[in-house]
Amino acid sequence: MSRYFRYRSLADLHADIVKLGLEDDVRLTDDLSPLWRPVAFGGRTIGNALAIQPMEGCDGTLDGKPDELTVRRWERFGAGGAKLIWGEATAVVEEGRANTRQLLINETNARALDDLLARTRAAHRTVCGSDDDLVVGLQLTHSGRYSYQRPLIAFHDPAVDPITLADKKRKLPVTDEYPILSDDDLKRIEDALVAGALLAWRIGFDFVDIKQCHRYLLSELLAAKLREGVYGGSLDNRTRLVRNVIRRIREETGDRLPLASRMNVYDGIPYRIDPETSVGVHRLYPIPYRSGFGVDEQNPFREDLTEPIRVAGLLREWGVTMVNVTMGSPYYNPHVGRPAEKPPIDGYEAPEHPLYGVARHFRCAAAVQRAHPDLVVVGTGYSWLQQYLINAAAANMRDGRVTIAGVGRGALAYPNFARDAQTAGSMAGKKVCITVSYCTALMRGKHNELGQFPSGCVPRDKVYAEVYKEMLRTSDRQKSVTSDK
Repeated sequence: MSRYFRYRSLADLHADIVKLGLEDDVRLTDDLSPLWRPVAFGGRTIGNALAIQPMEGCDGTLDGKPDELTVRRWERFGAGGAKLIWGEATAVVEEGRANTRQLLINETNARALDDLLARTRAAHRTVCGSDDDLVVGLQLTHSGRYSYQRPLIAFHDPAVDPITLADKKRKLPVTDEYPILSDDDLKRIEDALVAGALLAWRIGFDFVDIKQCHRYLLSELLAAKLREGVYGGSLDNRTRLVRNVIRRIREETGDRLPLASRMNVYDGIPYRIDPETSVGVHRLYPIPYRSGFGVDEQNPFREDLTEPIRVAGLLREWGVTMVNVTMGSPYYNPHVGRPAEKPPIDGYEAPEHPLYGVARHFRCAAAVQRAHPDLVVVGTGYSWLQQYLINAAAANMRDGRVTIAGVGRGALAYPNFARDAQTAGSMAGKKVCITVSYCTALMRGKHNELGQFPSGCVPRDKVYAEVYKEMLRTSDRQKSVTSDK
């Protein structure tokens, strides 16, 4: 039974929003017309204001090519009716991959990525008649602290180091002696990001996203106040790498490749499971809290958007014309980035009603959009609202609080949500994501021959229901072997 989401109507949802005092942040409307407005971006026209967020499927080959389930997922997105498909996190170097099956962009994999893009566009044409107003991008990433082979950290974070495993087998955390990436390391990563962008452009992606979110490497650099040298301390230093990457891409492409960035505007602080209640409780943290981006240093439970708004403006000056606003870390405070009904199997129960998390997303995106009305701002945090997410999205667009609404987990469950919303005037309650975190649980599953189970929607997609059953069987076998030892 749902713990929070028990709404039978938009009016029921609105009543809870008012009860919690969130009506300024979470707005609703029956008028869906704002969703169907075209959006100008990078010399192209995005045919409507709905996007598929860059959700990793963890389903590529070991060498980083799209595999069968990757293609299936992208084709379903292509046929779904959303006109902005924000392609998932794709690593630019092997050592920067988040898992063994994350996509990797290089010359060897270029043809496979080209085929993935072509199949996605073909699926859209089959259903929608034309792909002239479909815009498909690729997110370029380096996983930094969360690289699967070993943590590659930008600075020593007193709040996050104790829960970053330097040795996963022995569960030993990062210590003060653990090496950080050198300035030369960061320059090589800069080169790899530029090379990846140029290759994505050659393949034919409509834009690239330089990923700065969820405390992966470039996101961690935004928070690197405690790092010494030219990549840390001042905001000018903390944005040095992304600034250089943007400048070089524009120079190499003659400013013909549209640029975007999915960016954390609030990192939050780490949480853990309370063993007595299973509810998330915050870990110890220093004051002032200087290792989080967009965080109030005196009260890190609150956002301080001074720097994020400034960075969004700088990105615009440097040539980025679309910013995807997000927050939190899936590794240490998933309730911040992904308001949900239930946590994954290794997670904690949310310490707040999910509507507070939705409100935080909407409030922060609105602040960025208000400060920079010429930016295409993509909002996040909609999936928990289930079939009513389109009503919230339309209200945010109506009020100028966001340009585009992005759907991540919701699109894994219901890839054709946009098409249904346009043709039927509503989303089907029996198809929506119910945010019970099975997709995340699959991402946590590592005990198979490829080192990673593919992620998808277990309740709504029979393919992933079978994968989930296999993950549980494999986990039970692993536990049995471990106990025998």
